[in-house]
Amino acid sequence: MEDADIRAALDHHWAASDAGDLEAEHQIYREDAVLDYPQSGERIRGRRNIQASRAAQPNRKRFAVRRITGRDDLWVSEYVLTYDGRPSYTVSIMEFLDGKVARETQYFGEPFEPGPSRAQWVERMP
Repeated sequence: MEDADIRAALDHHWAASDAGDLEAEHQIYREDAVLDYPQSGERIRGRRNIQASRAAQPNRKRFAVRRITGRDDLWVSEYVLTYDGRPSYTVSIMEFLDGKVARETQYFGEPFEPGPSRAQWVERMP
């Protein structure tokens, strides 16, 4: 699969995620895909289980993609995942096999206030 095709599939995936279209969101995964959440120690095996676990979440989710980069079979998406108005800065690492996601690892970071020790060198991001 060409890089442009994978990028288009990722764009479709994140747009479907933001729209709450669970069927379209999960078309990108292989049937035997594995999803890891290292911070909570969770692993979910299988596209249908990944989809069911997300459908069971009661929160309204929004996805704002900041950037997507990758080539060949390894792609990284950086985005802000907002649950009921509360942002979580997220990185998704997807490994593709035959044009579908075989493995995904997601990392989440909560916002925090900047430290005063570096205030003179930084500017606030929007």
